[in-house]
Amino acid sequence: MIDIKENEHLSVLNHSCAHLMAQAVKHLYPHAKFWVGPVISEGFYYDIDLGDDVIKEEDLAKIEKEMKKIVKDGKRIVREEHSKAEAMEMFKDDEYKLDLIAGLEDGSITCYRQGDFVDLCRGPHVESVKLLKNFKLLKHSGAYWKGDANNKMLQRIYGVCFDTPEALEEHLNLLEEAKKRDHKKLGKELELFMMSEYAPGAPFFLPNGMILRNELERYWYDEHTKENYVFIKTPIMMSRELWEVSGHWFNYKENMYTSLVDDREFAIKPMNCPGAMLVYKNSLHSYKDLPIRMGELGQVHRHEASGALNGLFRVRTFTQDDAHIFMRPDQIESEVIDLIKFIDRFYAVFGLSYDIELSTRPEEKYIGSLDVWERSEAALAHACEAAGKTYKINPGDGAFYGPKLDFHIKDSLGRVWQCGTIQLDMNLPERFDLTYVDANGEKQRPVMLHRVIFGSIERFIGILIEHYAGKFPTWLAPVQVEVIPVHHEYHAEYAEKVNAQLNALGFRSKCDARNEKLGYRIREAQMKKIPIQLVVGDGEKENGTVTVRRQGHNESVTLPMDEFVKMLSQEVEEKR
Repeated sequence: MIDIKENEHLSVLNHSCAHLMAQAVKHLYPHAKFWVGPVISEGFYYDIDLGDDVIKEEDLAKIEKEMKKIVKDGKRIVREEHSKAEAMEMFKDDEYKLDLIAGLEDGSITCYRQGDFVDLCRGPHVESVKLLKNFKLLKHSGAYWKGDANNKMLQRIYGVCFDTPEALEEHLNLLEEAKKRDHKKLGKELELFMMSEYAPGAPFFLPNGMILRNELERYWYDEHTKENYVFIKTPIMMSRELWEVSGHWFNYKENMYTSLVDDREFAIKPMNCPGAMLVYKNSLHSYKDLPIRMGELGQVHRHEASGALNGLFRVRTFTQDDAHIFMRPDQIESEVIDLIKFIDRFYAVFGLSYDIELSTRPEEKYIGSLDVWERSEAALAHACEAAGKTYKINPGDGAFYGPKLDFHIKDSLGRVWQCGTIQLDMNLPERFDLTYVDANGEKQRPVMLHRVIFGSIERFIGILIEHYAGKFPTWLAPVQVEVIPVHHEYHAEYAEKVNAQLNALGFRSKCDARNEKLGYRIREAQMKKIPIQLVVGDGEKENGTVTVRRQGHNESVTLPMDEFVKMLSQEVEEKR
């Protein structure tokens, strides 16, 4: 799925279409006033004050019809320049525009006009509304002015625009498919997780979801063990003094949950790093010990705005698959090369491709010398090249304490998600006075990498639900096999025997011997997205075989039981 904001041409097209929509709204609601209408990854939106009028679903078609009339009229889109005083006079009756103008510097202010509609805008725009034929209004919602819950609620209308009807149709089909894959919908249907008003932003994992989660965590531990990581667990609540040393208390406190314990202030951790610093400081380290790769599946809590919460994608508590790697400066490049290869292998198991973005030193507010920054950025760039990976530069977007590599994964619909990160840190080793003893017996400061691959277990599960449309590969599926006797009475005993054998071998199998028609039970197993159904009747019972049906397939194959077990074992072992 294309990111419209990242595509320069589509970005201009969609911003122009936002103005087209605003003009149509103004025709239908002459009292309408407009706040902003930016381009977003999915298209565009406009925030509108309609007074006492409320947009309903059926009104979108009415607005679209008016937009088509304006397109047919074919007015040119004209750029105008005005002084600040002129702009204030032009929009003197519009408090939203006056607020925007007040925040602009003195000098030339640009507006764009098409026929009877004009709005403040930096542009650019397409030349004529004639180029905006292929659009669709997608949905509407409420939005507080400036995103502040203390302000007035405006009405937000979303839309999208493409060059051709074919491109628009393809995009709308992808949106429809994405709607079917919504992880909140599938999470409920497949009984993976739930949310409760008693714990906003804190997911409850149900038995099926816990199986999925445990398999992911087991895979994480197995793969990290192969890469010589050691594992730790740090406390979920630590004192204010620690967060002052780390800098979080002064820079992140508004997002932290705090409590008073025995007259001391404590905070629930929003990040795992300070705990890892204390573990490193617990013992002396030689240059020969490095690198130390320290992994932690650590639960963190962050106070997110209630309006931003979204299923498993935006929560207030989540588990980060953190690793903190302590090394000598001469080990940076080789360590990052190994990490990139590790992440590559990790994502390949899930069929996820990715792009890498290198974020460099901010223009202002950074720590460390320019020389150290340049060497650090070069080390990350060289590591990408040595690992055979291309990367895009994201200038000035590094953290204040170091540059980073971000891994943007692409799912089966082409949607992009930022998950993995490799972050060089020149701040915390200094703040916590971390040292190692070099070959000359002198204390030196280690270099540190923060690193996640899943990003957060919860969010990654949400991504996988949508990536697979709930049809998990056999190794991940909460129920791997459902055994279905043809007749609930005559074949149930053999079906139960097959089911018991599979469970004894460690597979997740269930038997459906209900007094229901065979077709009904097969369809229900398909709806539950169970990867394999084993149908057993007279022939299977007599010959010790099973008839294997795959999720989403009508054809079946009959195999001896031992051959099926061998096939299933390989499928799970190889994580196909």
